[in-house]
Amino acid sequence: MTPEQAAHELAPFLVGVAGRFMADPATFARGAELGFEGFDFYVAGRAGVLGDVPGEVAAAALVFFAPGVVVPAWEHAAQVMPVRRAAQEFARCGHVHAREQFSDATDYARLADLLGRAVAAADAAGAPIFAGLRALDEPGDPKALALHRANALRELRGALHAAAILTVGLTPHEAVAVRSPGVAALFGWPDPLPDAGPLRDRWALAEARTDRMAGRALAVLSPDERRELVDLTAPLLAG
Repeated sequence: MTPEQAAHELAPFLVGVAGRFMADPATFARGAELGFEGFDFYVAGRAGVLGDVPGEVAAAALVFFAPGVVVPAWEHAAQVMPVRRAAQEFARCGHVHAREQFSDATDYARLADLLGRAVAAADAAGAPIFAGLRALDEPGDPKALALHRANALRELRGALHAAAILTVGLTPHEAVAVRSPGVAALFGWPDPLPDAGPLRDRWALAEARTDRMAGRALAVLSPDERRELVDLTAPLLAG
């Protein structure tokens, strides 16, 4: 399996499973316990690895969200606690989610090992949230560690996808209209949405470019190890 093929096949796991804890009611409940409201914990939880930067900087890193929703959430979150601590708390929510929600259907120690080698080998250029996540302390539990590293690769893929979207001439607003129109309002984009029809070919080109770029981190693994990595994620997708 080539690195590009592996990146393509791994994407559903990274996008659909590694970030699932972010929408877990338990994560929102933990945020409320800490004093956060609504969207604040999500914004600070992801972008908080950047440290105490202006809200506009956080918005620049959270590419697909409109600055109009990111900046106030960031500013509110910073009143609750230092944003880097918020990122650590958010990551711990992922660790708890993995321990409590992941089945025992795969070898998490091996999955974490393969993911970790890709995380360590990845070039963080253009992916500041990924770089920040990579610098956080890692958990010891195999399930939690696998999710922690998978979430880092999810942030890497997201940053590379954002770059690819811009290179094909799409705006973040247009990309959301193509891929996730149902959550455009949550992302802060007002109606009317752009007509997605004429934009789909460019979005598909951006997705292919994303696979190519994301595959570079997986080049550290052998072809057989890349196949093994994809196979190890299959039970989690099925669950």
